[in-house]
Amino acid sequence: MSGPGGIPGADGTPGGFGTSPGGFGGLPEALTIGRVGVDLYPEQSGVRLAEVRTFAKSLGGTATNVAVAAARLGRRTAVLTKVGPDGFGDYVRIALREFGVSPDHVATAPNLQTPVVFCELNPPADPPLLFYRAPIAPDLTLTPADVPWEVVDDVPLLWVTGTGVSAEPARGTQHEVLRRRARRTHTVLDIDYRPMFWPDVGTAGREIGAMIDHVTVVVGNRTEMQVAVGTADPDAAADRLLARGIQLAVVKRGADGVLVATESERWTVPPCRVEVVCGLGAGDGFGGALIHGLLAGWDPHRIAIYANAAGALVASRLACADAMPTTAEIENLLCE
Repeated sequence: MSGPGGIPGADGTPGGFGTSPGGFGGLPEALTIGRVGVDLYPEQSGVRLAEVRTFAKSLGGTATNVAVAAARLGRRTAVLTKVGPDGFGDYVRIALREFGVSPDHVATAPNLQTPVVFCELNPPADPPLLFYRAPIAPDLTLTPADVPWEVVDDVPLLWVTGTGVSAEPARGTQHEVLRRRARRTHTVLDIDYRPMFWPDVGTAGREIGAMIDHVTVVVGNRTEMQVAVGTADPDAAADRLLARGIQLAVVKRGADGVLVATESERWTVPPCRVEVVCGLGAGDGFGGALIHGLLAGWDPHRIAIYANAAGALVASRLACADAMPTTAEIENLLCE
């Protein structure tokens, strides 16, 4: 990984926050909870995994990538997750620091290994993934003892994921976090549905759907909306989310853009056209920009335009965390 140590913030200052020797400490602006891992990307595109000769290493995992994306835009972010007591776990903490994300809440799960994910860039728009997370991923062993409860209480934005409730003890821990949070603005659910993490769609729908009544923002694509609220139709999904008290529903429609809806208004924002190199991480880039817009107090239409451009930029690049765009790059691509 060619880590961007000292990533500049939106105002041009170095990334990182607080007064601790490592440059972190204090309250972040956003805390994400969930998946972390090491992504291995083929350096040969368009071939089957069996034919790949060499791989490039990158930081990965939805919650982690979203925190990196928001940090790249100048936000103070931290991740609550776990790694194994191995070299990849050390790499995760080092990489987070280089990206300007606090590793203060990255715990270690004894006797488990830091997850590794292999990507096959064929097809590039929707690459198959091979997850090594057996017998269970460390991030799914989060317990209440791992949670920085004062941060949960006070952080301006909390980000949780559907993957985070795919297994115990993380499931119960994340539900306890949401109960403690008490639907404070901003509490965001990224549906993040990965079929390989669930025994069946019904279980996923039940567990992910249960979180909707405890958050203020829900973001997901059409497939994820089908799982969480029972319809893939963007407007119908938004209606169902708003009826359950959601303040902002965000439905990603791929090549058809994105729908954002509140109780009073809704907009459909067209996509930014780019040549897709790797579709992985585009949603996480979108998520980091969504965090940035929410914290900035932007209106939903502006947030969607900005997040669309961020996601498109990531899709035009290889890797996830390393591919997250800067403010200047997003502003140069903005399309309405």
